[in-house]
Amino acid sequence: MTLAPGLLTPRVAASFQTPAVRHLAWLCQTPQLINSPISFRPNDWLPTGSLTTLRHWDRHPEDGPDVLTETPHYRLGLYAERLYECLMRDLLGWTVVARNLPIRDAGITLGELDFIVHNPHTGHNEHHEIAVKFYLGYMARNDLEIRWYGPNARDRLDLKSSRMLREQSQRCRLPETIATLSASGITPPVTSRIFMPGYLFYPRDSALTAPASADSGHLRGYWLRLPDARKRAQSDMSETWVVLRKPHWLGPWSQTGTPEAEALSSVFAEIESSDTPRLFASLAHDKASASWREVQRFFVVPDSWPGC
Repeated sequence: MTLAPGLLTPRVAASFQTPAVRHLAWLCQTPQLINSPISFRPNDWLPTGSLTTLRHWDRHPEDGPDVLTETPHYRLGLYAERLYECLMRDLLGWTVVARNLPIRDAGITLGELDFIVHNPHTGHNEHHEIAVKFYLGYMARNDLEIRWYGPNARDRLDLKSSRMLREQSQRCRLPETIATLSASGITPPVTSRIFMPGYLFYPRDSALTAPASADSGHLRGYWLRLPDARKRAQSDMSETWVVLRKPHWLGPWSQTGTPEAEALSSVFAEIESSDTPRLFASLAHDKASASWREVQRFFVVPDSWPGC
């Protein structure tokens, strides 16, 4: 199988109309939030016919894997795992040996392996741990340290990165894991990889230094407080905003129909009452494709965020 590294570009990945195909293409080429020697970059392993395959699936999703037409799982992580399985098996042509394999000792679950895959180019099994993440940069007053929080502020980039590198990616070395693999007839992986694409969101009106661990070309957005978003929505009528609901946090948003005038006041009220950040996209009309495309994304957060 001949490889074509770098076959997918952000522009090509954003051009697909079928959401699941666009999400899949986004996973293939987007920069990652952990730049490590063990980071797995699917774009380096794409076969030469991958673009043709994706274009066919975009026109005829019923001809592709089930994930392209099934209702996406409401949990973004589980949907991303389904797409990753499709990416590995149906696009790269690798064998998915195991997925979400639990590791137990005396009936106690120690953890699980996200994926065991067989790399046909090396002839070896690999262990892959994956996550798709969205973090907002925040530096409190009187604090010199920048922290990157998830919309749920219990999630932090530094903590997740540490778990991925020091714990999750090392599970194959545990004797309990080796015993589980042996009992399942699976050859132990010789390589562990991590895969963590996503976005980093910077405060709209202040400059923060990017985390050293992230890819220098990582995807960026911004965030602002709810009162600021309300003022901006009232003062700038030239922008077209849409709320991004999961699973459409993956990849750039695109739609052919004219965006409906969503009552932003009700969305803002939802943010206030639920005390939960919401993700938005700013759209512009693309005449070439006769569609509305995302040009920027941003979080609107309540005044209480991050609350820690």
